[in-house]
Amino acid sequence: MDTIEIDEAAARTGSTPADLRRLIELGILTPDADGRFTTGDVRRIGLVQGVVAAGIPLDGLSEAIRSGQVSMAFIDAAAFDRFVSPIDVTFAQLAEERGVPVELLTFIREAAGSGVPSPDDRVRNEELPYVDLIEMQFKAGFRTSSIQRMARVEGDSMRRIAETQSAMWQHEVIEPGIAAGMRPDETLGNEFGDRMSVLSERAVVAMYHMQQTRAWTTGIIEGLEAMLASAGLHTRAEHPPAMCFFDITGYTRLTQERGDEAAADLAEQLGRLVQRESVRHGGRAVKWLGDGVMLHFPNPGHGVAAALDMVHGVVDAGLPPAHVGLHAGPVIFQEGDYYGQTVNLAARIAAHADPGQVLVSQTVVDACDDEAVAFTEIGAVELKGVDGTTQLFAAGRPR
Repeated sequence: MDTIEIDEAAARTGSTPADLRRLIELGILTPDADGRFTTGDVRRIGLVQGVVAAGIPLDGLSEAIRSGQVSMAFIDAAAFDRFVSPIDVTFAQLAEERGVPVELLTFIREAAGSGVPSPDDRVRNEELPYVDLIEMQFKAGFRTSSIQRMARVEGDSMRRIAETQSAMWQHEVIEPGIAAGMRPDETLGNEFGDRMSVLSERAVVAMYHMQQTRAWTTGIIEGLEAMLASAGLHTRAEHPPAMCFFDITGYTRLTQERGDEAAADLAEQLGRLVQRESVRHGGRAVKWLGDGVMLHFPNPGHGVAAALDMVHGVVDAGLPPAHVGLHAGPVIFQEGDYYGQTVNLAARIAAHADPGQVLVSQTVVDACDDEAVAFTEIGAVELKGVDGTTQLFAAGRPR
């Protein structure tokens, strides 16, 4: 096992040799016979820094370790190899070496959710793959805003995955272990945890590849359609996409009456229903909004059919009734989300709908070619925040 001197250990963790000697005196760190440290020790130093930042006194931590009530040995496990540590190069040096603006490289850490580093801060090992990617994109002429947007989306998506995984480990491993008489640290760093870490990482990459296949296939089909249309061999029906807002009625009141646990169960049931029906009708859920969800459908008629099935589905599942609004028109796609007047109007239409009702705009009716959907004219309606009146229709199944 490679070991490092105290000066290098201090530099990698942003500490001083005096800081580390203090940890040795307190029995928190134990270097080898030559006074050298392992990579596990480097991770332990970083963990101690987090403990201190959280307001836990070093003396109290030291006493707990000496008495055997707390152990930090788990940090030596292979699963914690992913804890990042700096290398011996700064952002400024790497930017000059790669021919990339230093602001693009420091943005990597910002996108990961940490504070913005200075150009003189040292780069971390786990940031190097992103440096390679950004260098390639920058030299290929990619716009800075596009590079940063992609990094920000990936950082936020990975944050949600990592935090959800951590919460699952807490609920499924640590809490049952404590109930069985184990200390929290005794549930960490074991063979099961190492294996789970490897499998989870492989699963995340596999899921990314599945999503990548779907996105690329959509792009390929659109490109083929455009080429066939240009050759006069295919005419694509020009229907604008539809945005759909699906909201649960009385969600806030239900949460207050039944508590957070009931709200979480409701969200879980709603999530499964919405995901199943939206995919079945060729759409997808874009984002969750607490009491509902925003969805995108390339075909407005399919969006209406999905909305009707979802409204009936929540009733069959014993959930509170839902109200839905749809509007079709041009949208702006950015950072995995949709923006524009079409989105805003769809949200306003949903807010106007009664429980159990699916309301749509004239553009949705005009674009709908689904014989399994019928519309009843509501008339011109004034919607909050929308100038003038909007012609609305109630969607339903034909008699």
